[in-house]
Amino acid sequence: MHRSDRLSLIVSLLLGIGLMGYVVWTQRPMPPEPAVTASAARPAPPPASDVPPAPEAPPLDETRAAELRAAAEAMPGDVQARVDVGNLYFDSHLFEEAIPWFEEALILDPTLIDVSTDLGVAFFYIDDTPRALAQFASSLETDPTHAKTILNIGFVRAFGAQDLEGAFEAWEEVQRVAPGSAEALAAADAVARLSAAH
Repeated sequence: MHRSDRLSLIVSLLLGIGLMGYVVWTQRPMPPEPAVTASAARPAPPPASDVPPAPEAPPLDETRAAELRAAAEAMPGDVQARVDVGNLYFDSHLFEEAIPWFEEALILDPTLIDVSTDLGVAFFYIDDTPRALAQFASSLETDPTHAKTILNIGFVRAFGAQDLEGAFEAWEEVQRVAPGSAEALAAADAVARLSAAH
């Protein structure tokens, strides 16, 4: 691998992480405060100066995490308790810790599309692109037009699978199914940035 190829790969990964981080963290609905008892030619990546800074994760509130885990363990059938624990870890960028809680919630209620999509994002961030894409496919079985899922498919295809053609297709689909939405705007921005780099 030539030095310029490595540099291009690094810049592409930074762009992917920045764009995906921006979308995930800015478009996520704020969870309620839970009760403790309840193969085309690829364009060159854009310059590093175009990469938006990745949002910083808030530190994990260990006390809150212990309370939520205890509540979830005391109520084995409580879906929301598992979602709350998963969200706390996810929001602190502790993706490996979030994954089992999201998986447990989905066993109890497989129709939780936002949880399913967040699980796919968590898989991406632990560098498991195949599981991320499989989880997004599962999300789309629940709602084939879920814009957040389709948007994230684009990011994972672009920056995890290195499939820019597939990424562009996903982002165009977001704009078709949810025109004017925050996800459509983020998709248009991703298309514009990567196209400009070509």
